[in-house]
Parts: sequence; structure tokens; C-alpha cells
Amino acid sequence: MSDETQVQQDAADQEHRSEEMHPIDVQLPADAPDAASEAAEEKAEEVSDPRTHRFECRSCGYVYDPEEGVKKQAIPIGTAFQDIDTITFRCPVCRSKVGAFRDIGPRSKASGFEENLNFGLGVNRLTPGQKNVLIFGGLALAFAFFLSLYSLR
Repeated sequence: MSDETQVQQDAADQEHRSEEMHPIDVQLPADAPDAASEAAEEKAEEVSDPRTHRFECRSCGYVYDPEEGVKKQAIPIGTAFQDIDTITFRCPVCRSKVGAFRDIGPRSKASGFEENLNFGLGVNRLTPGQKNVLIFGGLALAFAFFLSLYSLR
């Protein structure tokens, strides 16, 4: 055997061994989310501007939202929680200090623990506003069906 054919055969053997060592790629259905897109989506959520995050009072559950402000204390709309005076600000409901508030993320973030968001037929990924529409819309529909029973004779 010549040196060139030996080198070519060694390269082919090396390539064949490397193919055996790597698992075969599995084709996912087009509608299945891939890990790369989920990781990019989670990274985008982590990068969200902390100045738009909402803060919840741990004492009473009051939620400070920068998009709403606090009229009672003359805090204008768009004021971030970090810009509020920590000495004079108190919770409008229970009068707790700023230290009693915790960051609950942006308005568009789904509520609940991160590890539980993949359970519950997709309902756990809904925002609180979407959950309200689902719950109260279902109740209104059930009430309408109940009232429609009176039209039967």
C-alpha cells in the first residue's frame, strides 16, 4: 500500500469512528419547540428591564405596578420602584416599608414557580390577566347556558 492510500484509509476510519460515537439526530415534528428556541426565550425573559418589574408587598399582597403608579401617594405613571423614595414610601394598604416588597417580574411574565410552568395543560404559562379571562369567561358562559335552560319548555 502506498502512503497516500494509507492516509486516506486512516481518515475514512477516523470519520467512521466519529460517526459511531455521536448519537443520530432525531427529527422533531415542526410544531414541537426545540431546546434552542426555549433557551433563547428564557434568556430574553431574563434580560427584561428591571425598571418595568412589578413589586408585591409580602405583608398584604398589594402589587406596585410602574404602569399604574399610585395616585394616593402622588407617584406618577411610569415611575420605577427603584426611583421611589425609600424613606417616605409606604404600602398604600398596610403601611409597610419598601423592604417588605419583593420583585415579581414584568406584567407579561406567567405567575407561579418556574419548575411548575410546564404542567397543567398549558394553563400554567398564562399570565394572570389571561387566567382571569379564562375563569370569568367560563363562568359567564356557564351562567348563559343555565339561563338558556329557561327557554326550554
